[in-house]
Amino acid sequence: MTEAAIAATYADARRRFLAAAEQAQASMTSVVHPLTGPEGEDLAIDVAELGSIDAPALLFIVSGTHGVEGFAGSALQTRWLQRAASGLPPSVRVVHVHALNPYGFAWTRRVNEDNVDLNRNFVDWANPPAGSEGYDRLADVLVPLLWDEATQSESLTFLLSELQRVGLEELQATISSGQYRHAGGVFYGGTGPVWSQRQLRALASAHACGAERVAIVDLHTGLGPWGHGELIAHESRIDPAYLRAQKWWGDVHSMVDGESVSVLLTGDWLGSTAQLFPGAEITAAALEFGTVDPVTVLQALRANAWLHHHGDAKGPQGDGIRAQVRAAFIDDDPAWFSAIATRFDAVIDAAAANLG
Repeated sequence: MTEAAIAATYADARRRFLAAAEQAQASMTSVVHPLTGPEGEDLAIDVAELGSIDAPALLFIVSGTHGVEGFAGSALQTRWLQRAASGLPPSVRVVHVHALNPYGFAWTRRVNEDNVDLNRNFVDWANPPAGSEGYDRLADVLVPLLWDEATQSESLTFLLSELQRVGLEELQATISSGQYRHAGGVFYGGTGPVWSQRQLRALASAHACGAERVAIVDLHTGLGPWGHGELIAHESRIDPAYLRAQKWWGDVHSMVDGESVSVLLTGDWLGSTAQLFPGAEITAAALEFGTVDPVTVLQALRANAWLHHHGDAKGPQGDGIRAQVRAAFIDDDPAWFSAIATRFDAVIDAAAANLG
């Protein structure tokens, strides 16, 4: 029987990635997470590095920033290691960071062990963000005390009425741009640098090795049309990094200028790349693959937040809600993976060619 392109569990995805890295003769390092997965399995950020340590250019590819989204990212990284590693230009070193948020990956959550969205955590904690009054007003509706049919119906009706009143863009920004008051809510940024942030900073420092040019591709799912991969830049259209990305890839959307399927985020890690890779010329983008509609995605996130804040993650509702979350961010249809793999190949090939 042919193995599915996308693994069914974090443990299987990790096994496949490590095997492919060994096959590619990559140099490996792992950072073990202090917690374990739902079956007691070890969790870790695994890093596979290929190419000369003296190469002037670095291609830095990251999966699992948003836990469950790592299922797709892991499959793409594994496939690349199996197929493309031998074709690497000599002037380019490639670093694959597998499962940046391994806890969320293993527990089928978008967030980490602290319910923190890693892409809302990279803020100046000496001057933390102010609260969001818009989110405050919706907080108890988004993640209610109960998750029975009546409460789901009532709260969804209210949110849909808000959608009609203010429009998708404003409602999406109110809910998802980042909030720092409601620890059990959605899109929570935390109260300080979380474990994955600290590890990413250490990994970037360890693997930069004086690279003069750095390309970063951070892999995501859940926004945009089915199977489409949108490249999201975290600079404005007049920024040299955006112009360089546009030259490389030809189809880049600025989050800052409102071109993207993503709203402007507070605390995303690609906004901190100058700190992570000081002195390098950086060309970075999030590669976002579409799955289902935004309302379905939000419903899955609400259910998952309720499960871990008010419910029992190992109780009778747990499996159903985790399946709901996976379906919102991953499509196991081989046609979907074929579409995202084709797009991934084009983006990575262009980055390697331009770096080289």
